[in-house]
Amino acid sequence: MSPWEMVVVALAGVAAGGINAVVGSGTLVTFPALLAAGLTPLSATITNSLGLVPGNLAGAVGYRRELRGLGPLVLRLLPASVLGALTGACLLLHLPAAAFGAVVPVLVALAVVLVATQPLIAGRLARRHGEGPPAGSSAGSARAEVPTGAGEPLPDALTRWRLAGLLLGALATGTYGGYFAASQGVLQIGVFGLLVRLPLQRLNAIKNVLTLAVNAVAAAAYVATAAQRIDWTAAGLVAAGSFAGAWAGARFGRRLPAVVLRAAVVVLGVVSLLVLVR
Repeated sequence: MSPWEMVVVALAGVAAGGINAVVGSGTLVTFPALLAAGLTPLSATITNSLGLVPGNLAGAVGYRRELRGLGPLVLRLLPASVLGALTGACLLLHLPAAAFGAVVPVLVALAVVLVATQPLIAGRLARRHGEGPPAGSSAGSARAEVPTGAGEPLPDALTRWRLAGLLLGALATGTYGGYFAASQGVLQIGVFGLLVRLPLQRLNAIKNVLTLAVNAVAAAAYVATAAQRIDWTAAGLVAAGSFAGAWAGARFGRRLPAVVLRAAVVVLGVVSLLVLVR
């Protein structure tokens, strides 16, 4: 890579790290930058997954306050996410891009719809099951400020069908993330937001941990089986940039009101859909 290409890739990593920490879809910044630097699509995908891991770690640590009380739930979802990551990595290395790529725009579109309509759907589900108003609504805004999750359903309070849905969602989004990481976070927030009544910032914290697990496992699989396809210089540039961007993004993103964060998820999801369709 030329010096200018190295600068572009590093800056793309900074932007992607910040976007991933706050919303997701940072891959839609780094992936085109890696292609512009001369990497093939497969090499860019593998290199990108490896490079984003430090940023995922910084984002997860930055949102540690919002994770209080959610450890048992995250631990239940991690195995499904890891299994999905391994499945997605296997698909990337052994299937034609068109076989899975045709489904990607549909998944992103579904995620955008889920995120946009989640308060309405969650409210109806809560009323149907005799629960209080969902977190993030006006009646639940006071609870949204409590970092320990007081007044919110803990993992043990989840019904069987909701827990099964969460596990299936973690598996599906992990598979998607292991194959092509773009908008993985949008999908996770959309699916999980329907099944567990938590403020959007706490859903984002769960998303950051699961995304870290998915990208780390997928990257390890790529290093073990396809190291020759990794551009280590580009991976290092993305890694340094994504770490810095995620650290700053987590500090800023945690202060965003739920309505602003939800709007950011929807906007980036729509942009992701347009890029993928093109």
